[in-house]
Amino acid sequence: MSSRTIKVVTIIALVAGTLVAESRKEYRFNVGPKAGISVTNPYGSISVKPSTSNTVVIRAVLNSGKVEVDNTQIGNRVMIQSHLLAGADATSGRVDYDILVPADASVTLHSSTGPMVAEKLHGDVTMEGAAATVNVRDLSDAHVHVKTLNGPVTLNNVQDGHVEIDSLSGEVILIGVNGPLVQVVSTSGHISYTGDFGNSGDYRLTSHSGDIDATIPESTSADVVARSVKGEVHDDIPLQPMAHTWFPIKEGRAFAGTMGHAAMSSTVVLRTFSGKIHLKKRQEK
Repeated sequence: MSSRTIKVVTIIALVAGTLVAESRKEYRFNVGPKAGISVTNPYGSISVKPSTSNTVVIRAVLNSGKVEVDNTQIGNRVMIQSHLLAGADATSGRVDYDILVPADASVTLHSSTGPMVAEKLHGDVTMEGAAATVNVRDLSDAHVHVKTLNGPVTLNNVQDGHVEIDSLSGEVILIGVNGPLVQVVSTSGHISYTGDFGNSGDYRLTSHSGDIDATIPESTSADVVARSVKGEVHDDIPLQPMAHTWFPIKEGRAFAGTMGHAAMSSTVVLRTFSGKIHLKKRQEK
């Protein structure tokens, strides 16, 4: 047998072994109202969507025999964890989860590599990761807590939410996000907000060296304060100046003003040390 033939046979054997090693598991748990679901997955994706019943359905695809799925139910709480066996790495230890939960369940997700997705829920959602991509969409009346190192975070259509995002360097994009509290803190990541700042909410977007862009309709009602210590600030929307501010207004470095109806105003604070801040007018269709 030639060396080339041996190599081909070896490759086929390795591929076949990988295909055999990959396995699929499904777990089902009956829960009551406002159940708690916790998923810890060092390597791989987690996707959570609402079910139509009080059953939690977890479908897992294991990349090899070097990882197992530990599952536990204690009362109204379900805990899922990827258990890495000896020799497992980012490839062989990967597990991809598709999960259905009651819409009012509280969900806690941990994944280093992700991606992580949660949609159409109205319970509390907590997502933590390192480089994991985080995507949250179509939530209502939910508390959303996200912590990442450099993974990008996108929230789309989160209504009446209590939102707190903490990122080291990942980009944070908010589209149609409103609620009593919307807070983003980043060290160097870019923060982008597109929406109308809701009614009577508290919006605080802060980055040490990253830029902050807020694109809003001219009909927005808000008290807006923006300040960059060493960067630039730009305001494309006319504001009624505030009579008093807690810092000096310096053209190009800070602005403060009111737009819209005072009775419905949200409080908006945009702050960065060395990044740029730009308040933009959304082009109406």
